Amino acid sequence: MLAVADAQTRISALVPRLPIEEVALDRADGRFLAASVIAARPLPGCDASAMDGFAVRAAELPGTLPVVAMIGAGDRPAPLAPGTAARIMTGAPMPVGADTVVIFEDARDHGERVDLPSASVGDNVRRTGEDIMPGDRVLTAGLRLGAGELGLLAALGWATVPVARAPVVAILATGDELVSVTDTPGLGQVVDSSAYALAAQIREAGGEPRYLGIARDDRAQVTALVAQALACDALVTTGGVSAGDRDFVRGALTDAGVALEFWKVAMKPGKPLAFGLGDGGRVPVFALPGNPVSSMVAFELFARPALRAMLGATVQARPRVPVILAGAYRKSAGRAHFLRARLERDGATLRAVPHRHQGSHALSSMIGVDALVEIPAETTDVADGGAVTALLLEPR
Repeated sequence: MLAVADAQTRISALVPRLPIEEVALDRADGRFLAASVIAARPLPGCDASAMDGFAVRAAELPGTLPVVAMIGAGDRPAPLAPGTAARIMTGAPMPVGADTVVIFEDARDHGERVDLPSASVGDNVRRTGEDIMPGDRVLTAGLRLGAGELGLLAALGWATVPVARAPVVAILATGDELVSVTDTPGLGQVVDSSAYALAAQIREAGGEPRYLGIARDDRAQVTALVAQALACDALVTTGGVSAGDRDFVRGALTDAGVALEFWKVAMKPGKPLAFGLGDGGRVPVFALPGNPVSSMVAFELFARPALRAMLGATVQARPRVPVILAGAYRKSAGRAHFLRARLERDGATLRAVPHRHQGSHALSSMIGVDALVEIPAETTDVADGGAVTALLLEPR
C-alpha cells in the first residue's frame, strides 16, 4: 500500500492543467487567477484628502485664513492661492498648492474664515500611488479570487479577468444497495448520500459536479457509465473498489481505458482507493470507497488538492497545524488514521476533541468538526494531551 504522502505526490505530478478563459469580473468570484496582474495605474489616482477638513499649506499655520472654496469628492479643484484655505471632503482631490489637511474637529470654523492650529506637511493626505504604483505586481497567478481581489481588480480597471476553466467533475455511485434520496430505503438499502456530500466538496474545491446516477453491481453497466464520464474533466466514483466478489469498479475502469496508477492507500478511513488517468491522460479518475465518511475523507486528502492543482492554484492542500489531542488514542502500526475532530483554543494551544463516532459509516462524525487529526502510520499510541497534526477544514 502507498503511504498517504506518496499517493498525494504522485497524483499532483500526473493531473493535467485546465485551459484558460476570460470571464467578466462579476462572475469571477471563487475562480482561480490564471495570470499575474500588473498595475497600469496608481492607487490612489491623485493626492486626496483622508478626512473632512481644510486643505492648506502647512507653512502658513497656525493662523486664521479665508475659506475660498469647497471641494467634494469627484471635483476638479482650482489651485489654492497662498494664504487661503479650502473646505475639503474625504476622498476629494487636493488642490495644487495645498499640502496638508486640518480636520474639522481641530479647526474653529467661522464660515468665511477659519482658525487653524499648527500642522505637518502631509497630515491627513493620501498620496498618489501610496497603495499601488504602476508596474507593481498586485496579484499572483494561482490566487483564488474573493472580495478583496475583485475590489482591487475593479479599482485597477479590469472588467474581465483570465481564470482557469472550472473542471466538470462527474460523480458515479455504484452498488445494488443504493437508492435515490426520494426513495424509502428497504431492508439493507441505503440512500446515496455520498453524491450530495461529494457534490458540495467539488463545488468548494472550485469544480462543477455532474451526477451520473447509480450504477448497479454490473461490470458492463459500470464500464459504460465510466466511458460516458470521461467526457468530463475528472471522475469520482464511490463504492465497488475493494476486492469483493461484486467489486467491479477497477475492472470497469480498465475496460473503459483508464490506466490505473495505484490501488490502496495506507490510511483509515479510506484504504480501498484507486487513482488513474483516462482519455489518454486527460481525465483524472478517483475511485473512492463506498462508505460515506471514507469517500469524504479520501476526497479531502486526494481529489480536492488534485482539482486545485488542475486549476493552477497556488495553495492546493489544507493548512496543517500542531494540536494536542484530547484523550488517548491507540491503534496498530501500518496505516495513518484521520480522526474527525473539533478544535478548541486553550490559550496559545489548539486542542483537538475527536468526535465520539469514528466509524467510516457514521455521517454524524462529519458534523460540527473542523479538522482531520492525523495519527501517523508508524504511531501506535498517543497519550492524552499528546502532540499531533491536524488538517484545517472549512468552517462549518
